[in-house]
Amino acid sequence: MLKKFLFADLDDTLFQTLEKCAALAPLEALEPAAYYSNGSICSYTTPAQRAFFAFVDEGMTVIPTTARSLDAFARVNLGFTSYVVLNFGGIILQPDGSIERDWQGRMHALMTAALPGLRDLASRIDAWAETTGYAGRTRMVEDAGTPFFIVVKDPDKVTANLETIEREVVLPWIADGHGDYCVHRNGNNLAILPTSLDKANAVAYVTERLRREHGEIITFGMGDSRSDARFMADCDYAIIPRRTQLSRLTVETL
Repeated sequence: MLKKFLFADLDDTLFQTLEKCAALAPLEALEPAAYYSNGSICSYTTPAQRAFFAFVDEGMTVIPTTARSLDAFARVNLGFTSYVVLNFGGIILQPDGSIERDWQGRMHALMTAALPGLRDLASRIDAWAETTGYAGRTRMVEDAGTPFFIVVKDPDKVTANLETIEREVVLPWIADGHGDYCVHRNGNNLAILPTSLDKANAVAYVTERLRREHGEIITFGMGDSRSDARFMADCDYAIIPRRTQLSRLTVETL
């Protein structure tokens, strides 16, 4: 029988914040799934999510495919035993938890080449914020010695403010000769990534490794956002949770 592997996003797919749980399950039915660095709970699972995880765990190997960093992933309280894709595909962990060095070397070279552009855009966003009185600022996301992308979060969680930054600063900059960068916006996150940083590339790398290890396999992809669609499209089957950005763009529009 062919081995089955599920490449699954984490946040808003297998668990979510307490605020987002309100529409999914009563408070007493929730269980902690991930924690902040201070030890407080940041995300929960619903009974349906736990049932789904138990279901796939019986017949599939789950491979987390997430934007989380090494530190943030270490604070996820779910059991995973295989490869892990982190930082939008920037880092791959092997089953023993060590960093896959060949992939890391490749990504470090690509991200170093993309760094001047990220710094330029970050300075433009921060200058716009200074001029307009906007309180948010950009943050460079680095992990294991490699800079990956920049992100802006609205201090008041007003997504319309991020839309303004994207429209007035980011998209004109991309259109002006920076087509090798892209936008990922979901909830209170406005992230700008080099196009060479893509979960789909890491999933393809891991899939090829799995085929060398196990022969022919079946792959499933699961995610909640537009940025997950690319790696999901490369899998044999795709799973989309309801009430998510990706479901609104696809199955909910039919």
